[in-house]
Amino acid sequence: MSYSIRLLTKEDEPFLWQMLYEAAQLHKEGYLTAQDAMTHPELKKYVHHWGQKNDLGFVAISSNEQPIGAAWLRLFMEENKGYGYIDDQTPELAIAIVPKYRNQGIGTQLLTHLIASAKIVYPAISLTVRSSNPALYLYKKLGWKIVEGSDMINRVGSISLKMKLDFI
Repeated sequence: MSYSIRLLTKEDEPFLWQMLYEAAQLHKEGYLTAQDAMTHPELKKYVHHWGQKNDLGFVAISSNEQPIGAAWLRLFMEENKGYGYIDDQTPELAIAIVPKYRNQGIGTQLLTHLIASAKIVYPAISLTVRSSNPALYLYKKLGWKIVEGSDMINRVGSISLKMKLDFI
């Protein structure tokens, strides 16, 4: 599969909503469209007004110029923290690939680009992952560590874990 990777821009926000829908697995909760992510009170903060000062991310583009995946970071403050909040200096990762393009190494390439850029700016990055998500093994392979004591019951009643990748 031929694709390229470039920095996300403000113009990519509509695609990020679609990717947020996939990343949060909203279809498993009965949400029908990516539009539902835009009004979800706990999730919309991950994309709303993309392109702010501390936002950083990459998008994979297919050979026919269609976006097929994205990995992005957003820095949250304690008063508006995300699921993977560690502190006010550690941005949180969100990543998703269009379903028909999964398991082809695209996510790994997006993460490789993102990590290389993030380590110049941030001391670490964090994420939250369901314990049943196969991506947990990829995160561990790339150096993420489970934050001890971070396992929690998520919105759908299963277990999620916080993970952190330290650069210092």
